[in-house]
Amino acid sequence: MPSIQLRPKQNIVVIGGSYAGTKAVELIAARMHTTHRTILIEPHSHFHHLYAFPRYAVVPGFEHRAFIPYSAMFRNLPPDATTVVQARATAVYADRVELDRGDPISYEYLVFATGTRLASPGTLNVKGKADGIAFLQRHQQRVEHAEKIVVVGGGAVGVQLATDIKDFYPAKSVTLVHSRSRVMHKFHPKLHELIAARAEELGVDVLLNERVAIPEGGFPDDGAEFDVELSSGRRLPADLAIRATGQTPLSAPLRTLAPECITAAGFIAVRPTLQIADAAYPKIFAIGDVADTQNQKAARRGVQHANVAAENIARLAAVGRARPDELTEYTQVPRMIRMSLGIKREVQFSDPVTRGGDPIWRLSDDGYIGGSCIKMWRRKAPGVRDYFL
Repeated sequence: MPSIQLRPKQNIVVIGGSYAGTKAVELIAARMHTTHRTILIEPHSHFHHLYAFPRYAVVPGFEHRAFIPYSAMFRNLPPDATTVVQARATAVYADRVELDRGDPISYEYLVFATGTRLASPGTLNVKGKADGIAFLQRHQQRVEHAEKIVVVGGGAVGVQLATDIKDFYPAKSVTLVHSRSRVMHKFHPKLHELIAARAEELGVDVLLNERVAIPEGGFPDDGAEFDVELSSGRRLPADLAIRATGQTPLSAPLRTLAPECITAAGFIAVRPTLQIADAAYPKIFAIGDVADTQNQKAARRGVQHANVAAENIARLAAVGRARPDELTEYTQVPRMIRMSLGIKREVQFSDPVTRGGDPIWRLSDDGYIGGSCIKMWRRKAPGVRDYFL
């Protein structure tokens, strides 16, 4: 009886292990594990629960929960379905990904889920969990010892930092500076109204239509008093200034293969199917915050993108070069957010579904000082209860 030759498994590579990337690995491997191995390339040793960083940069005692090990993340998938490689992707070619350590990794399909970089503490560039914990603890100490705090940037991170600090340390002076006419300016104006009312209740000073001059090398962090210079010429005395501005897309590895797919702002141009814009590479996708879509930059949208990419990879593997109308496209949905406005106060907000419609929102005092990390551990590290791992 002739022997059966099994075809070696080819690789599906996902670059980036945050919300969109880990979901893509989970969904792709579940569909493709009999024919392909799904490899996650991620420079960090642990999953960073970014939404907890603003709270844990202020409130001590929970910071270890923000870093979740990858070791148990895909344990519910079949053996040999996934591999996690701790390395940084430095360059992409038509058949392989080059890394900053170790051998290149070949691929048949590739998914960019590299996300964006924010000013710390919005994202952290640390080697491991111990370094991340140490950074957050140092930040907590700077907040505790400061008396005049300026938060620069009225997006979600800035709003949460300012309201958490003022709620946790009511005696401190906290000023939030934003360059637009309202905070969270990409949302319906009602969200600004809710935040402004909460800021007034807490005693956070909100300055709008002001840009901050960022010193070369950043603001002092030695606790001494200095001036924060505004575009109007006004100077704010401070002994701590926290940046919560800027979003840098992490698209650089694609420049070696398809530089024309990187927009002027640094995002990766994609088709509605989330394949990159260059039709020469139908097996390369970009999802989540790094993808240049009309969707909100948020984990929820990134997870939806992961579903689209997983479906389309499975379709391509089944039928070869599928026509665009045979593939799934991402959809546009209203912006929505759930964010803290202090230690217990939360707002859930959704933009109108139709132009001219009304937003949907809910304020509550159901928040927990430790945030939502326990739920994230249950999703990302099922069965693990030692949050110091």
